Amino acid sequence: MNIGIIGAGNIGGTLTRRLSALGHQVAVANSRGPQTLTDLAAQTGARAVSVEEAPRGADLVVVTIPEGKVPDLPAGLFDGAPDDLVVVDTGNYYPQQRDGRIEEIEAGMTESRWVERQLRHPVIKAFNNIYADHLADGGRPAGAPGRIALPVAGDDEAAKAVVMELVEALGFDPVDAGGLDESWRQQPGTPVYTTDLDTEGVRTGLAQANRDRTPEWRATT
Repeated sequence: MNIGIIGAGNIGGTLTRRLSALGHQVAVANSRGPQTLTDLAAQTGARAVSVEEAPRGADLVVVTIPEGKVPDLPAGLFDGAPDDLVVVDTGNYYPQQRDGRIEEIEAGMTESRWVERQLRHPVIKAFNNIYADHLADGGRPAGAPGRIALPVAGDDEAAKAVVMELVEALGFDPVDAGGLDESWRQQPGTPVYTTDLDTEGVRTGLAQANRDRTPEWRATT
């Protein structure tokens, strides 16, 4: 599969390494330009490209940048993209720690629904609830005891199935977490956030999640 990755931080860099190792053709971009990604490209065989180039010819694009920076992506980044282009949002809203106040999210909009509206293209929510080092090293064969499960939420069932297959190939059990408006169940502060649960644990955690954000995950101003 041709995969574009926008963002080369902890999760973006890890996915570049892991997906390249699985044989996918990966193009990786960041806000500082492809000249800053030569080491990552050399290590992985991925192509270092500009942000504008990352979606071109891709079957799937991962957007993995700070939530507050999403509106700074190039305007019309996905204009003209095919309807079946799968776009994955790995982001989380950290208002106090990083992103500042985003009014729509503070008012109750799910993080990925807000991202989807900024991108003007449907998104699938995945890879947001696991630490990068666990994503790098925590994969296990199917059926292995204690295999970590990852929730995947989205409205497009075909696109969600593609992402769930990737999760499986990376060594994790995918769990269908429902539509995008249910993706609040895997946001920061919920039972499945950075807890490395198995399939049963993720399903239970999603069901027990409370939609009200705790003070740690709300803006203070």
